[in-house]
Amino acid sequence: MTVNWEEIEKTATGWIINAGENIRNSLTDQLTILTKSNPNDLVTNKDKEIEKFFKKKIKEYFPTHFLLGEEGFGDSIEKVDGVVWVLDPIDGTMNFVHQKRNFAISLGVYENGIGMFGIIYDVLHNELYTAKKGQGAFFNNQPIPKLKPIKIEEAIIALNSIWLTPNKRLNHHKLSDLVQKVRGSRSYGSAALEFAYVATQRLDAYITPRLSPWDYAAGKILIEEVGGVCTTLSGNPLTILENSSVLVCNESIFNEVLTEYIEEK
Repeated sequence: MTVNWEEIEKTATGWIINAGENIRNSLTDQLTILTKSNPNDLVTNKDKEIEKFFKKKIKEYFPTHFLLGEEGFGDSIEKVDGVVWVLDPIDGTMNFVHQKRNFAISLGVYENGIGMFGIIYDVLHNELYTAKKGQGAFFNNQPIPKLKPIKIEEAIIALNSIWLTPNKRLNHHKLSDLVQKVRGSRSYGSAALEFAYVATQRLDAYITPRLSPWDYAAGKILIEEVGGVCTTLSGNPLTILENSSVLVCNESIFNEVLTEYIEEK
């Protein structure tokens, strides 16, 4: 059966805009806040509500498709066959709870493991980042140009400061050297936005040793459509079925960052 990707993307975008309006209208509401894997891993009633909304809509409009969602209301998926929607209903929940900004809805739609389109929606700023496989990337419906080469001394990188202190995952000494080498470093607390910022060259790299598929499914498509690179911290391809380390980077500095400044433990 032929998949009408234009129809699916248009429908998905409409759902995301509606979900964003729902979230904006709820900013003054009392949230129910719970923790998941640790006290800093937050989930709210709004995260769950948005994922349930997508689950209902997908099963109604595209009953043969699957949903892989952060909050567990999707399908149990062990292989990438068919069409899979990979959703983070609110990427940056801690920011949503504490700051009421710097969070996004992130959706990547894959067919047989290949990313067909991705959508990242910065709800508070009404910034919509979209990408279609082989057709480029867009910011509020305007084409995003291909990434321009840069020197590492000119780069702005995104990196959580915890990885610059002694930890069990990364050599913090090498990352400290990188931070001193580049022009600046930032941390936004939303992987989806950090992907979007690399794609629009607000950032030039994003480094993290731990993400889930719903954190990077949309961003990976966006980055690749503007000529960027997205791999594990070992330089291997990402899949949508496994948690992974992630390096998102302007291609012109990718090899230098990967080989000289990243060392996994």
